Amino acid sequence: MIKAVIFDMGGVLLRTEDPTPRTQLAGQYGLSVSALENLVFNSESSIRAERGEISEQEHWAWVCAQLGLPPSAIQDLQTQFWAGDRLDTELVTFIKNLRPHIKTGLLSNAWTGTRQIVEARYGFLDAFDVVIFSAEVGMRKPDAQIFHHTLKQLQVAPHEAVFVDDLLPNVEGARRVGLHAIHFTHPTSVREAIQALLDHHFQPRS
Repeated sequence: MIKAVIFDMGGVLLRTEDPTPRTQLAGQYGLSVSALENLVFNSESSIRAERGEISEQEHWAWVCAQLGLPPSAIQDLQTQFWAGDRLDTELVTFIKNLRPHIKTGLLSNAWTGTRQIVEARYGFLDAFDVVIFSAEVGMRKPDAQIFHHTLKQLQVAPHEAVFVDDLLPNVEGARRVGLHAIHFTHPTSVREAIQALLDHHFQPRS
């Protein structure tokens, strides 16, 4: 029976709805958008930051160095990089409406300081019973240990939880642990998929 639904953040709740600022930024440095995003999200520096081995500031300083910029450019670079991102308020409302019958969790590969930044800028973390940011716990998706940690915090078994992520390796990692996992491609379809699972496997939280 489903007792908890766990969501990823970036690419699911927070999405780049306006690609223009990031496209313009990449063009300034002669890069494709994917090359710029790989520097920020998929580099060894980013992975270390997601594990909490280096700070967010150290990671951005590394990104600046790769672009030939001084550390003093970090703030302007961040501002333009994130300028097209938007919070899906309808999906947040859907999550809030799952409670109190279903436990809700947020599980994100994220750098140090993310909790404070997200809460100050968007203020939606109160939609969740449990919020796990990878840098705070020293492990990251798709490693099994972070899924087990999240399940323990929610006090549910793997088969009692649904996990939603936009990245297939994370979806597959969750399935290996035993969670029901949904690949996020569109907010409407993910809401429908979650509702279908709940309709078939629902058990109210105790």
